Order: sequence, then C-alpha cells, then structure tokens
Amino acid sequence: MDHSSKLGKLFFVGAFSLAGTSVVAARFVSGKLGVFTIAFFSMFFALLLLLPLSWKKMRVEMKSMTMQNAFAVLLQAVFGMFLFRFFLLNGVNRTSSLEAGILTGATPAITAILAWVLLREAVGKRSVVGILATVLGVFLVQGIADAGLSLSSEHLVGNLLVLGAAASESIFNILCRNSVLKKEASGSPLDPLVQTTLVSIASLLLCAIPAAFESPVTRIAAIGLLEWSSLVWYGVFVTALAYLCWYAGIKRCGAFTAAAFSGLMPLTSMLLSTLLLREPTNLFQWLGGACVIAGMML
Repeated sequence: MDHSSKLGKLFFVGAFSLAGTSVVAARFVSGKLGVFTIAFFSMFFALLLLLPLSWKKMRVEMKSMTMQNAFAVLLQAVFGMFLFRFFLLNGVNRTSSLEAGILTGATPAITAILAWVLLREAVGKRSVVGILATVLGVFLVQGIADAGLSLSSEHLVGNLLVLGAAASESIFNILCRNSVLKKEASGSPLDPLVQTTLVSIASLLLCAIPAAFESPVTRIAAIGLLEWSSLVWYGVFVTALAYLCWYAGIKRCGAFTAAAFSGLMPLTSMLLSTLLLREPTNLFQWLGGACVIAGMML
C-alpha cells in the first residue's frame, strides 16, 4: 500500500466520522427551521471558514475552468449537499436519529454498485458479500424481522427519505471520482480546498430561493444558543472540514475504498444517537448496524 493511499484512507476516516454527526446535529434544528433554511445557514458558516483560506487559489483556478468543470461542480452541489440535506432533514423529522444514522449505511452498497456499473471498477466476491450484508442491515433496521414491530406510514416515509439521502451521497461519490479521473487525465486535478468552496457556493445559491419561502427571519429569531451551535457545527465541521477531507481522500483512492469507509457515517450516527440523544434501541437495530459495519469491512 503506497503512502498516498494510506493518507487517502485517513482523510476518509475524518470525512465520514464528521459526516456521521450530521444526523444528530440535524435533530436539534429539525422542525424549528425549514429544511432549506438549515442548509443555507450551514453553507453560510462553511463559507466563512473556506473563502478566506481558498480565495487566492480559487482566483487562479477559476481562470482555467471550463463549462464542463463548472457543470461537474454544480452536479456535485445538487447531489452531495442540496439533495442530501433535503432528504436527510426531512427524513429525520419523521424517524429516529438512530435509525436515520444506520440507514445512511446503505451508501457503501449503492456506491459500490454504481462504481461497478458506471466506472467499471472491478468488484470481487468480498465486495458482493459486503453489499449483501449492507442490504440485510437496512432491512433489519426497518424492523421487518421483528413481528411485534409495526411501522407507521410516516415513520416508513422518513426511513425512505433517509435512503434517498444515502443514494444522493452515493451519486455524489461517483461524480467526484469521475471528475478526479478526468482531471488527472488532463494533468490538472482541482485543489480540494477550491473544490469544497465552489461546491459550497453553488449549494448556497441553490438553497437561497426555497429558503426564502420558509419564513426564515421569523423562525431564526426564535431559536436559542443550542440551535445556533448546531448550525455552526453543521457548517464548519459537517460541511467545510468533512468535504475538505472527502475531496483530499477521493484524489488518492478509488470509489470502492470510499464506499467502504462511508460505513463510518452510520456507525458514528448510531453511537451519538444512543449516547447523546438517549434514543432507545432494539436487538434488530443493533444487528442491522452490525451488518452495515460488516459490509463496510468486507
């Protein structure tokens, strides 16, 4: 294993561990602010950190950007931040943080399948078993194996929305890796700091218009220190630092490696939901979480 690959995996650990805190952070503001308002302010706080750090590099790299590069950044913003947050925040409103966290564990399986189909990355037997373990984990989290557990339609919709977030994250993973491969072929890969900043700016603009219809001024005025802290965390750590680590990792590792390490996201979410939010768990949820983590390892 070369040094670059090892470093890439370390970046993935940081990226997905930080991303896993998004479910818990969302719980503190979900229902109190509109979905797009939360997303807008998280981008705003992220850019307060990113713009001063990236401004000089961004001015240089923007001069050589093509329309194709700009479109790639827009697509990454749509799937990686806009749609991911839309599905996740709406899903957390309808289901538990713990289940939402575990269900994001569908990301490794979806990413692996897309990497195989779209990027033609080789898939081995262990990867196939890992995908199946993840799918089994998702079914167990739903409580399908527990005859005594009945899910309301609202709860089920919440879980499906979270799976939509996992799918959006997976598509984002593939778009990023495809962009890296194209940039490497041209000999000029985009700097991770610049890429994170550009995607954050695009996401901020995408969220601005729908956020205006969510009575943002009135609702923002009513929140307290805990909610503001959650928004700052969402912006600085879940958005800026996590995506910086992500782009640095995907430059050095393939999509299958990214898929494997994305299993850290549900693990972090599950542990934080249990420890911080004191959400109750049952045997099938823990078995489902174990299957998701096993899928990551495989």
